[in-house]
Amino acid sequence: MLDANIVKIIKSTVPVLKIHANDITKIFYPLLFAQHPDVVPYFNQTNQGKGTQPKALANAVIAYGANIDALGNLSDAVNKIVQKHVALGILPVQYDAVGSCLLQAIKIVLGDAATSDIMNAWEKAYGQLANILINAEESIYTENENKPGGWRGEREFKLVKRVDESSVITSFYFEPVDEKGLPDFIEGQFLTIILDEVNGEPIRRNYSLSDASGQGYLRISVKREAQGVVSNHLHNNLQVGNTVKLSHPAGDFRLVKNDKPLVLLTGGVGITPAISMLNSQVNTGREIRFIHAAINSEQHAFKAHVDQLSLANEHVSSCYVYSDPQPECKPHATGFINEQLIAGILGDNRDVEFYLLGPLPFMRAALKIAQSIGIPAVQIHYEFFGPSEDLAV
Repeated sequence: MLDANIVKIIKSTVPVLKIHANDITKIFYPLLFAQHPDVVPYFNQTNQGKGTQPKALANAVIAYGANIDALGNLSDAVNKIVQKHVALGILPVQYDAVGSCLLQAIKIVLGDAATSDIMNAWEKAYGQLANILINAEESIYTENENKPGGWRGEREFKLVKRVDESSVITSFYFEPVDEKGLPDFIEGQFLTIILDEVNGEPIRRNYSLSDASGQGYLRISVKREAQGVVSNHLHNNLQVGNTVKLSHPAGDFRLVKNDKPLVLLTGGVGITPAISMLNSQVNTGREIRFIHAAINSEQHAFKAHVDQLSLANEHVSSCYVYSDPQPECKPHATGFINEQLIAGILGDNRDVEFYLLGPLPFMRAALKIAQSIGIPAVQIHYEFFGPSEDLAV
């Protein structure tokens, strides 16, 4: 517990740090990677290049400082961080590296304004945060390894099947080499694939699980990105019989299982966790509205699968929206999702669990639609495929 004077100093410096937050993170990451190169595989360098990861860190530091005397306000954000860290396999020693470099960056940017009292206060504040996260993560590591079929850290898996779901998305099916079974997970969660070498470097990437729990395998469905180092490696090089290391399924984005109708509104590769949710609920009798936006049928993954489930189950309906359909395409609508389309699919009922998943522009539009048509805020669910950004922008 921090004493009152430390709390006072932290809160008084938040406005200054907010002004210089981006400068601090721009210095922090090069320091961290230079002084502790072993942590580089834990960071997505694409997000570094885009600036989304530094922005996320800056926002997190400011939020922590502003709520230093009311940490309960950050419980949702802390849980998200903990889940991501568990998936990546973050260890206590790495907190020391991050803390050291973060304090160095603050000192460099603030210069003479970073007095010994201020630096001491932030060192203690960071130590408190690190202990909160370390203890929460250890609890999950312990829980995971004690589950039937569960494990701690990395586990070796064999690729037993790969399926082209569209011209750009391929599914990869993994089974554990040790044949000791798999744990249950909650649809919507993700795992981390750990690759010893891609272009000469070790690397880690998160991917949503794209099938229901209890199938005897773990499946991810990966879009080939034009500049995607890992996605291209998986598409080009990972073949049946190859082995990789995987982390335990993790994540706080999870399917809400109740009797309310389920609306799955997805765009592009955002379809992958939605398929996991659909597959887990299709046999429950729950009403499901599956709405997917794609460029055209060639890039529309899982279409045949969703069509089959819709035809076989009266409580499942589908709607496809193509922005650039080809002559052979037969979507239900063309262009982009809009309020009239979504409201028409839902009818009069707004008491639904509404999931929206996809690229950032799509999610911004989908969130605005969900809010405009009156979906209760607590029943609107979404997750970013990367550092959190403001959907309302």
